[in-house]
Amino acid sequence: MANPLRRISLTQWILIAMAIGTLVGWLFPDAAQHLKPLSTIFLRMIKSLIVPLIFGTLVVGIAGHGDDMKRVGRLALKSIIYFEIVTTLALFIGLAAVNITKPGIGVRLEASPEAGQALAANTTTFAGVLEHIVPASFFEAATKNEVLQIVFWSILFAVGLSQVRGEPKRIMLKGLEALTEVMFKFTGLVMRYAPIGIGAAIAVTVGHSGLGVLINLGKLILTLYGALVVLVLFVLFPAALMFRVPLKKFFRAVKEPALIAFSTTSSEAALPRAMQEMEAIGVPKRIVAFVMPTGYSFNLDGTTLYLAVASIFAAQAAGVHLTLSQQLVMMLTLMLTSKGVAAVPRASLVILSGTLASFGLPLEAVAVILGVDELMDMARTTVNLVGNCLATVVMARWEGEFDDSAPGMIGNEMPVTSPIIMA
Repeated sequence: MANPLRRISLTQWILIAMAIGTLVGWLFPDAAQHLKPLSTIFLRMIKSLIVPLIFGTLVVGIAGHGDDMKRVGRLALKSIIYFEIVTTLALFIGLAAVNITKPGIGVRLEASPEAGQALAANTTTFAGVLEHIVPASFFEAATKNEVLQIVFWSILFAVGLSQVRGEPKRIMLKGLEALTEVMFKFTGLVMRYAPIGIGAAIAVTVGHSGLGVLINLGKLILTLYGALVVLVLFVLFPAALMFRVPLKKFFRAVKEPALIAFSTTSSEAALPRAMQEMEAIGVPKRIVAFVMPTGYSFNLDGTTLYLAVASIFAAQAAGVHLTLSQQLVMMLTLMLTSKGVAAVPRASLVILSGTLASFGLPLEAVAVILGVDELMDMARTTVNLVGNCLATVVMARWEGEFDDSAPGMIGNEMPVTSPIIMA
């Protein structure tokens, strides 16, 4: 007789682990803190996949399809246009929501501003973000998992490789194709550990903050969640309809990476699986390899909306009235500075702290927000992930290269294909 446990899918195991983790964190909050190494191990394994996976897929995707660099430039332009439209709409949805609900009214800023000051010291200017795109060393960028720097270096490497002729190019492409295939298998192995790592992460979060954290600053949390729902229903969903995204297949593909992003509060943790899923449902490898990691710096829809809500919340909590023009200037600042925010937990607080400091708003608000930030981080990170997955399908449709016949993932395996590398 077949083992019934084998019939439980990975997604179901993750949900079971999240439920168990919540109970453990609630009933044994002190003991739950000792589970943190289990979640840290999972996140470290995932992060170790990022650089070789992005480098291999991006170089093969660009240099492995002939010498048509115009296609790469066209894809980059279309992606930036799409990213800017969606993130701008996210900013204004967040701005409207926080002005309607006014969650900061009545909040008393008694927390120490030290946490906010420490984060503000790490912030950077837009010019600094531009400089940061270019790595001083590929290996330094790789050790720090600087996604945007890896993308920049990989694109230049791919352009250089596309100009090489003959056997050297073929050998390099075959080697990188092999690296990519191995890394996808590696991802499958790591994902078998996912329920343990994710369950531990949930237990630590609940044990640290407690279920009662939902009551404290609940209006701010509900404002963010409500605004994110509006973003999904009135921006992402219409975009999916406009570009004829196969919704059922897309939902099946994105649900598991979304669960990972929600439970770990890290877009990076879900990146390898999301790239696999998008390629499996019909998005060409070159588009997945370019759009997904680029979107992690330029298309963080959930984080952008969160920054709009949190910054106005801080002003409301401080009793500072901002005119519409002042709020619009603040949104423009956030639009520019958030483009370099890393897709890792708490990075958005750096941007928030710097913005508050530049507008003379109290950094005590950051210390208040830190108390419930994990709950908000779960939602905004999930929307970031879904938005970037959608962007890959949109770009594939826009380029006329989406494969409607692709079956999607079969269990943890990619559908069998016969990749052809063109010299």
